Amino acid sequence: MKIGIDIRTLMDARPSGVSEYTLNLVKEILKLDHGNEYRLFYNCFGACPHVPEFAGENVKMVKYNYPNKIFNYPLAKFFNCPKIDQALAVDAWFMPHINFVGLSGRVKSIITVHDLSFLRHPEFFNRRKNFWHKMINVKKLLNKFDVIVAVSENTKRDIIELCGINPEKIKVIYSGIGSEYGQISNIQYPISNKISNSNNQIKSKYNLPDKFILYLGTIEPRKNVDGIIRAYNELRIMNNELRDYKLVIAGARGWKSEKIYEEWERSEFKADIIFLGYVDSHDKIYLYNLAGVFIYPSFYEGFGLPPLEAMACGVPVIASYAASLPEVAGGAALMADPYNINQLARALAAVLTDEKLKNKLIAGGLEQAKNFSWEKAARQYSALLNE
Repeated sequence: MKIGIDIRTLMDARPSGVSEYTLNLVKEILKLDHGNEYRLFYNCFGACPHVPEFAGENVKMVKYNYPNKIFNYPLAKFFNCPKIDQALAVDAWFMPHINFVGLSGRVKSIITVHDLSFLRHPEFFNRRKNFWHKMINVKKLLNKFDVIVAVSENTKRDIIELCGINPEKIKVIYSGIGSEYGQISNIQYPISNKISNSNNQIKSKYNLPDKFILYLGTIEPRKNVDGIIRAYNELRIMNNELRDYKLVIAGARGWKSEKIYEEWERSEFKADIIFLGYVDSHDKIYLYNLAGVFIYPSFYEGFGLPPLEAMACGVPVIASYAASLPEVAGGAALMADPYNINQLARALAAVLTDEKLKNKLIAGGLEQAKNFSWEKAARQYSALLNE
């Protein structure tokens, strides 16, 4: 059987979110399945230095050379061509993210939907991104596919409600966590000299303080980063004994982030709020391990991987009640209303001052994180592709 996989999300110079999902999932599928032949498709006009190479006798990389503006529209959008499944001569076609594509409709097709935040909260996106989402017409796109994978039950409900898709077409497959996170947890396992040295290297590389509260994710309105800053301001005002805790905000700058930086500029504790910018994937594990608490009060998430990564590293987590986060956290995080800044501040104070609560969250988080793995996700995808 020949299976085609769209890996266009792996063309980013700085992988995050969906691109990391695609990379981990494809690597695991190829590790598990040596019987089928895989054709990995991407489109790039010119050189594509950031696309990873996937090795294996049953793996073939297929590159098209269209400019994206031509490939997306008019070709895929208006003419439904090139019909990628036919061009690659595959028996099944898998897209791990929504994108423009031409399909024949003659082979089994599967698409993953990570979230529908652009339909639920268009105000969180800039004009250009909203235009792209409008052009792609997600409802029409999803109707092209035989199977739609939702990364959470919450995303499944959104697909049904916002796109009118038959629930029988939708399969929920949770995202995974890399095994490397649990392997170096400073709670679950004793810290080796090698890990201690790595922690010290990361601390030095990013000039991290001894004690800090961590947020890791894209700097954009949907993530409620300005709310984190305001909650930190309240925490410092109410709890002078926690003045040694700094706030570390890690992640690339996203769209409509200007107001977030304006909030930072206004803060009387600006000097204790540190923006790291984009953090290399292999550094994230150590960053989690160095944090005193991880906070993720997003307004909307289709899944929400960072809280689980933090849990796997033995870090207590504060998350919001929004969308999929209660489902993913599974009772192992301290939940708060993302719109209630005082509640977020009190949650931070509770975790940082109540040792019993902190240990309870750590223990619960370590157990919850065990429920998610890329191997588990890959086996479920492979079963779908081979049905």
